[in-house]
Amino acid sequence: MMKLENKVAIITGSTRGIGRATAKLFAAEGAKVVVVGTNAELGDSCVAEIKADGGEAIFCKTDVTSEESLAALVKAALDTYGRIDILVNNAGVGGSTANMNDITMDEWNKVLATNLTAPFMLCKKVIPVMEEQGGGAIVNIASMASTGAGRGGLAYTSAKHGLLGLTRQMSMDHGRTGVRINAVLPGPIETDMIARVLAIPQHPVCMKIRVSLWFRMFKVPPYTLTSGIMIAWNGMIMDATISAKMILENTLTLRTM
Repeated sequence: MMKLENKVAIITGSTRGIGRATAKLFAAEGAKVVVVGTNAELGDSCVAEIKADGGEAIFCKTDVTSEESLAALVKAALDTYGRIDILVNNAGVGGSTANMNDITMDEWNKVLATNLTAPFMLCKKVIPVMEEQGGGAIVNIASMASTGAGRGGLAYTSAKHGLLGLTRQMSMDHGRTGVRINAVLPGPIETDMIARVLAIPQHPVCMKIRVSLWFRMFKVPPYTLTSGIMIAWNGMIMDATISAKMILENTLTLRTM
């Protein structure tokens, strides 16, 4: 039996990178996947790949920073499949390395809207659905930047810290109703976003890549699990499928935050 047979999963930011790898893995495990993104061409190609492999999926073009667009996403999922069992809040933006002296309000608002407010708004719409069904699982994709400074810019680090706090509080508030809420904190993953980061020599992530040889030398495992937070070790550039497997494990397992 497949691990996610007949489960319905919404995965934001799933037209590329970690989200796309997660969508394909979930579909291979039997889930009916709602692929979410802003690029219809990429979304349709992801759905086509899933269907070609025998899976089931639909694409919903969605602006995760718009409450109206998120409401339409939830309605589309319910209209198509009748329930929502899994939500993966993966959509995110990186931002610059600007500090407090240099960052603009436009950048601050954009990064927090996508990386923190969007997961909040979507959880607010999905959790009541899950509770009415008797349970569900939510996985928020945070970052190594959720645990300290120096791994991203001011806005990105602030948003990811906030997302981890949001995850912990929601887990306490809704775990008793059967809704499991966990977080995955990836290190550098081979995606379009990390490619843009590596083009900035002074970016903290770019500078930390030099330690990847040290990790390989001492055979440090690619990830560990502690207190409901799955963490990918920093300093390693990993394939997106590794994050997808981490997300799957968090979807299936209840952890106490």
